[in-house]
Amino acid sequence: MSTRTRPGLARMARHLPRVAVAAVAALLLAACGGEGDKAGSDAPGKGGAASTAFPVTVEHKYGSTTIEAEPNRVVTLGLSDQDAALALGVKPIGAVDWFKEEPYGKWPWTKELWGSAKPQIVGERDEYNVEKIAALEPDLIIAQYSGMKKEQYETLSKIAKVVAQPKGHPDYGAPWQVMTEQIGKALGKEGAAKKKIADIDERFKAVRGKHPEFADLTLVVADSFEAGKYSAFTRSDPKSIFFEELGFQLKPEIDKLAQPGWNVAELSAEKLDVLDVDRLVWVTSSSESDERIKAEPFYKKLKVSQDKRDLFVPYQDPDVGAAFSFNTVLSIPYALDEIEPLLTAIK
Repeated sequence: MSTRTRPGLARMARHLPRVAVAAVAALLLAACGGEGDKAGSDAPGKGGAASTAFPVTVEHKYGSTTIEAEPNRVVTLGLSDQDAALALGVKPIGAVDWFKEEPYGKWPWTKELWGSAKPQIVGERDEYNVEKIAALEPDLIIAQYSGMKKEQYETLSKIAKVVAQPKGHPDYGAPWQVMTEQIGKALGKEGAAKKKIADIDERFKAVRGKHPEFADLTLVVADSFEAGKYSAFTRSDPKSIFFEELGFQLKPEIDKLAQPGWNVAELSAEKLDVLDVDRLVWVTSSSESDERIKAEPFYKKLKVSQDKRDLFVPYQDPDVGAAFSFNTVLSIPYALDEIEPLLTAIK
């Protein structure tokens, strides 16, 4: 792999399996429809009335894809792509796993939109189960927040139209606005997507207007899943993007410390001084990990720790960390409502 990226909770991107094109071709001949064939009005894949937006051509990392007619059976392979599709009234029939949670599960910003519909899980991160995807007989495959490789793109293109990750951005590094617009265009709902983007931009603008002091503060988002190992997220990571849009200044040293192609800088305890900023946001998995970080001798020496300008936010229960890790048109409003009072409580 030429680059390595660690999205969200994933410790590192996994090696991608090689899939024989011939095997996929055989599957296509034998495919006889998935569970969605008998879907009703609450079933995944239903995008509403026929659109006059087609044909549309969407440019992406591996070229361009022309979609001739409104897709009705959509599979999303980006880790958070399902959110933008749901926001536009389309329930994917297939999606990938991220947090070891089914993507139609407990997230408060999507639960009602999924309703009783449940997509098939067709992979984990960038490891796609081509057989499952083919069996669903999709007419469109979307992979925006992903690390899809060209070989995978070419293989999946034998199954359906594929819109790969945005060109001109690193994998997992495209702004949420770009990915939302790409998904909207592919679904024939570009105007609706732009409206949702504008609405979210206004939400960020409103928070910045209420808290102009954020613009004078440096901020880093970090996590730690085992003793002695710490991570700080670069400016291309959705978590950092979220806080930058709130008005905070990101610390350039984090990007310099990250290995090429990574969205995170790995730090030893001795290097924790780089986290001595005005606001430090830890995204953690348990109260035990919070206490472990606070007890680290090198961490105790930091002014941000001594002055209690650090914030420990859970990924789940409540799902605040997950919300700004997804950083989508659906999760951002939830994240804003939850994080603003936590930030303003720090003096």
